[in-house]
Amino acid sequence: MAVRLDKWLWAARFFKTRSIATQAVSGGKVHCNGKRVKPAKEVSVGDELRIHKGPYEFIIIVMGLNDKRRPAKEAILLYEETADSIAAREKIREGKQLLRLGAEQFGPVKKPGKRDRRLIRSFTRQDS
Repeated sequence: MAVRLDKWLWAARFFKTRSIATQAVSGGKVHCNGKRVKPAKEVSVGDELRIHKGPYEFIIIVMGLNDKRRPAKEAILLYEETADSIAAREKIREGKQLLRLGAEQFGPVKKPGKRDRRLIRSFTRQDS
C-alpha cells in the first residue's frame, strides 16, 4: 500500500490541512529521499523525509502508512525522527529562548508617554 505524500503529511499531523501540506510540498519545503517531489508522490515505509516548517527542519523515517487523520498518539507511530533532527531542533529552540530572555532584560518596548516626550523635548532643546 502506498499513500500520497500530501495525504500522509496531513495524517501524520505535520500540517493542519491537506491543502497546506500540498502547498508545502509544491513549494519545496518537503524532500523525499533527498529529492524534491510533487504532492502526488507515493510514500512507502522506509522513505526519508525532510520537512521544513519555519526555522525547524524535521528529518524523519516513514514507519507506517495511513491516509486518514487519527489522534496525535496514533500519528506519532507513523514516523520516527532521527537523533540529529531532534538535537538540531532543540538547539534552535534554546537559542530562541535565550533571545527572548535577553529581550526581557530591557523591559517591554513601548512608545514614549507624555512625560517621556517632555523629557526628550527638553533634552533636545538644550543642545540647540
